[in-house]
Amino acid sequence: MAELDWHADRTDNSSIVTLDNLRISDLDIQTLQKYRLDRVREQMQLHEIDACILSDAVNIRYTTSARNMQIFTARNAPSRYLILTQKDSILFEFKGCEHLASGLNTITSVETSSTASFVASGMNIDEKEKQWVQNISDRLQTLVGLKATIGIERLNGNISIGLKEKGFVIKDAQRPVELARAIKSQEEMKCIHSSLRATENGVHKLKKSIIPGISENELWSVLHQAIIAQDGDYCETRLLSSGQKTNPWFQETGPRLIQKNELIALDTDVVGCYGYYSDFSRTFHAGPDGPNSDQKLLYSIAKEQVEHNMSIIQAGMSFREYSEKAWDIPKEFYDNRYYLVCSYYFCGKGFAYHGVVNPPAFVIGP
Repeated sequence: MAELDWHADRTDNSSIVTLDNLRISDLDIQTLQKYRLDRVREQMQLHEIDACILSDAVNIRYTTSARNMQIFTARNAPSRYLILTQKDSILFEFKGCEHLASGLNTITSVETSSTASFVASGMNIDEKEKQWVQNISDRLQTLVGLKATIGIERLNGNISIGLKEKGFVIKDAQRPVELARAIKSQEEMKCIHSSLRATENGVHKLKKSIIPGISENELWSVLHQAIIAQDGDYCETRLLSSGQKTNPWFQETGPRLIQKNELIALDTDVVGCYGYYSDFSRTFHAGPDGPNSDQKLLYSIAKEQVEHNMSIIQAGMSFREYSEKAWDIPKEFYDNRYYLVCSYYFCGKGFAYHGVVNPPAFVIGP
């Protein structure tokens, strides 16, 4: 059986440069930023939202290109947030970091944020949330008027309740922002390709580091180091496992030592260059001997699935049509299948909402 090396025809891995400082020579950053901002505002109009309060760092970066402490602010929200209307884009930046957004045409003003989290406020959190609601309510009333419709996401429950009590109509902003992000521009595709190239480079280095006796943690760190070195953001999960840990899936990378001739399964889940998601799976053989018959069988089945699904996909195809034509998972593998029975899903500025699944689990249309 032929064995496939995904990197065999790549000779340029060692010289890839994909930093977030615009080293893609033909990237039009102004066009990129304007497109993304316009997409969000377009979806706000369609969903009849007068103003959005965005606190998800990925959504703030998509909308404005402002980048700062993505993991920290996910844990300590709201500590950095954006008020967006059809005219204004006001970034409330973490204290001491206001200068990081200087020069961005997507932002009309930068102000110091107020952190309304328990970590920052302790037992005074209730009072802090009330103060936060009052300050933001005053600003929203000036920008869009009382009783306006406000889209929010990733905010404390008390803040949502407080804004509603102030007279605003509250909507979930996840739908319009995700729909905005769903359609990529040509400039975004350049960023996605750049992120994929960097992740391929990292996986190539990881593969070269495989030796029996290395721990899963040590091997996984090779990918993480390569991603960070190329100015990617981080690996979103810890999905590298070996031997019996590969099934069922989702057993996290740990201290287990990889044994001779085992399989090593990897799901990259990389938030890479320019903040664009680069997610693909690979399975490698530890050696030193060749794969056994069971491993070859698994390989051939996986190869059949990939080749079949690649052969049917075409422009203009609906999700449902693709799902119905996709490769059927054999019954003996059904119990430990991926939780979405997933044929593929979409990536962009982070993981995207679409996931195309096989019948009978199909849930997403059209």
